[in-house]
Amino acid sequence: MPGRPGPADRKSSRLPDLTSTDIAGRIEGLYGASLADLEAHAQEQPPGMLSAVLGMHDALALAERSIDFHRDHVTRALDPERQIGPQEVSHLLDGVRRLAEAVAVREAQATSVTAVLQSLARVSAPTPPTSSPPAPAPPRVPPSPARSR
Repeated sequence: MPGRPGPADRKSSRLPDLTSTDIAGRIEGLYGASLADLEAHAQEQPPGMLSAVLGMHDALALAERSIDFHRDHVTRALDPERQIGPQEVSHLLDGVRRLAEAVAVREAQATSVTAVLQSLARVSAPTPPTSSPPAPAPPRVPPSPARSR
C-alpha cells in the first residue's frame, strides 16, 4: 500500500548489491593484479580458486548484460507510439519474465561471489625463518628379529 513501509523498506541481512565492476575491483585488490593479468595467469594454471572467482565474475557480467538487453526490449515494447494488442502483450509478458529471470541470476551470482571474496584474504609474502632449521631426527633402530619357540 502506498505510504506504508513494506518488506522492501526493511534493512536486510543479505550481502550488498555489487556490480561486476565492483567485484572486478575486489578481485584485483585481493590478488594484487589487473583482471586481464589474472585471467592470463589462470589459464596457465590448473583450476583453482582464482579461476573459480573469475568464472563467477564472468557469469555476473553476463547476467548484467542480459538485464540490460531485456530491459531495453521491454522499454521498446512499451513505447507510447506503439499499439499494444494481444500478440504484443504476450511478447511483453515474455520479456518481463526473462528480465525477472536475469535479475534473479544476477542476484544469485552477486551474492555467491561476494560471499566467496569475503571469505578470502590477501596473504602477504612469506617471511624467511629466523630460527635455525630443526635438528635432524635420530637414526631409526631396526626392529629386533622375532624369536620362534
